Amino acid sequence: MALTRDQIAMRVAQEFQDGSYVNLGIGIPTLAANYVPEGIEVMLQSENGLLGMGRYPDEDEVDADMINAGKETVTAITGASIFSSADSFAMIRGGHVDFTVLGAFEVDVNGNIASWMIPGKLIKGMGGAMDLVAGAKNIIVTMTHADKHGNSKLLGECTLPLTGVNCITRIITDLAVLEVADGAFHLTERAPGVSVDEIREKTAGKLIAADDVPEMQF
Repeated sequence: MALTRDQIAMRVAQEFQDGSYVNLGIGIPTLAANYVPEGIEVMLQSENGLLGMGRYPDEDEVDADMINAGKETVTAITGASIFSSADSFAMIRGGHVDFTVLGAFEVDVNGNIASWMIPGKLIKGMGGAMDLVAGAKNIIVTMTHADKHGNSKLLGECTLPLTGVNCITRIITDLAVLEVADGAFHLTERAPGVSVDEIREKTAGKLIAADDVPEMQF
């Protein structure tokens, strides 16, 4: 079966490395803060100016002034720093973020990402994603494999306005983990109970899969 939002976030958190600086985007990526594996320390960065973001707060811990980029209340770990968004983006643009995790509407086989605009919708702007896909050392995209109409979001070529070009190498969806290389999606893991044939059917871009693709482990 397809992964839930929390299961996607759990799988994302497995990518984090001890001592790394990680930016989490709005939506599924922010959930990964709750699943950082035991035994490793990561500094979670929010582009609104918080370094050292913790898990979501319990009811008695809520502080309306402590929010992430999605305006959700969060906690801060010991040693956290709070600063201006200008300093936060200087950190991002300076290449000091090891991982960024963000959502997308489309990703294609050339590593292009479209994540900020839907035709016909009122959009204020691209937000911080443009800086993050240009400045972060490792970029992980999280999204559902298909949209609500069943159309694939993993394409041969993006149809929506691009956020970044030739920058995506790893995608974690509700069905699979994929690497982007050599003009194709390479299937490395599949969600428990999901077949390679189902993933292939829901992937519009070129997909390369081995004969025996392992299931994700949680």
